Amino acid sequence: MKRYFITGLLIWVPLGITLWVLNLLIGSMDQSLLLLPENWQPEKWLGFRIPGLGAILTLLIIFVTGLATANILGQKLVVFWEGFLLRIPVVNSIYNSVKQVSDTLLASNGHAFRKVLLVRYPHPEAWSIAFQTNLPEEVASKVPDQHVAVFIPTAPSPVNGFYFFVKKSETIELDMSIDAALKTIVSMGVATSDGSANPASRFANSKQVVNNK
Repeated sequence: MKRYFITGLLIWVPLGITLWVLNLLIGSMDQSLLLLPENWQPEKWLGFRIPGLGAILTLLIIFVTGLATANILGQKLVVFWEGFLLRIPVVNSIYNSVKQVSDTLLASNGHAFRKVLLVRYPHPEAWSIAFQTNLPEEVASKVPDQHVAVFIPTAPSPVNGFYFFVKKSETIELDMSIDAALKTIVSMGVATSDGSANPASRFANSKQVVNNK
């Protein structure tokens, strides 16, 4: 009985969480329908709500924005808009910081995380997974030895972490992709790097756990 119950949980828990996240994302993007005039909103003339229409509209707006800014006129409009925002106190610092991070993470030629490293943290006898990032020239010119900039994410939320400068000689470069390292951190080492787990193997594992008890 316990074996079948655990197997059911292994099937429904990831599926339920996935559907919950998708519902949250789609529900948030559906708010873009509120930008339309009231008479144009699908719910008004259809008489019922269709989930996902706002998500389609959001993706369409993003695509059209990218298409419009790909030419010279669009680029000039972006420069004008950014110049306007950068003249507003408080707004300029927030917008500039967020834009620098988004440009680094999303740009096709950007290098948000270059390599996966092992560094000594939080004490000399421990190792932690870290991502090599960009080392500021001002820092590189002041430190005596060759250093690298690393971001050490926290588990299970890798969006938080610590930014350090460490000696390159005291790091170990891993032959691991960024995605595999993030999966390891989020799952706290539980998930396999190749994602080869399947319902049959999870069933066998759950059977072994129950039998061990």
